[in-house]
Amino acid sequence: MYNKMQYISQGNTIEEQLYNIHQALDAGCDWIQMRFKNQTAKDTFALAEAVKFLCEEYLANFIVNDNLYLAQQIAADGVHLGLSDMKIDEARAILGSTKIIGGTANTFEDIQNHVKNGCDYIGLGPFRFTKTKEKLSPILGLSGYFEILQKMKKNKIEIPVYAIGGITLKDISPLMKAGIHGIAVSGIITESPEKKLLIQQLNEKLYANTIV
Repeated sequence: MYNKMQYISQGNTIEEQLYNIHQALDAGCDWIQMRFKNQTAKDTFALAEAVKFLCEEYLANFIVNDNLYLAQQIAADGVHLGLSDMKIDEARAILGSTKIIGGTANTFEDIQNHVKNGCDYIGLGPFRFTKTKEKLSPILGLSGYFEILQKMKKNKIEIPVYAIGGITLKDISPLMKAGIHGIAVSGIITESPEKKLLIQQLNEKLYANTIV
C-alpha cells in the first residue's frame, strides 16, 4: 500500500530544491513529488537526476510532477498529472503498467474519470487556501472531502485519496475520519525548523488507527 505522506518539493533554484528535498528525506519523508515549475529543460533534468539519486539512497518513492517524458527518461517511479496536463490514459499508454500515475482532482467527477482511465492515486484538493499553487481550484474544506468520499463509497470506488492544500497537524484526524488515505504537504515541511519532530507527529496521526 502507498505511504500516507507525500512531500511536494519547493524551491526556485536547483540548490534550494535539493536542499529542501534532502532535508525532508533526512527527517523521514519517504515519498517525494518533484515540483519545479517554469524552469529550463536542462535545469529540470539536472534536478531530476539528482533527486532520483537521493531518493534511491533513502529508499523513497520518486514522482515527477507534470512532466511525463522526464519521468520516463530518468525512470522515475511515476508521474503526477494536474487537471490541465496530459490525460491519465495517454500517460498510462506511454509509461506502462508498472509506473505510478497520480492525478489531481477537485470533484467527484474528476475522480471517476481518473479511476476509469487507470490512475493509481488521487491528490484531492485544495483543502484550504495555499500560496504554493498559482491557479487554485475551488476550496473543498472538510465538508467537501466528506461529501466526495461518501460518494466514492456509495459508488464502490476504491483508490487512495491524498488531501492537499494548506494542511496542518490538527487537520489530519478529521480528514482521516472523513476517509482519506493520506496527505500531500509542502510548505509545512519546508518551513519547519523541527522537521524530524513534525514528520513524526504527522505520521503518528496518519497511522493512528492503522493496524500494521
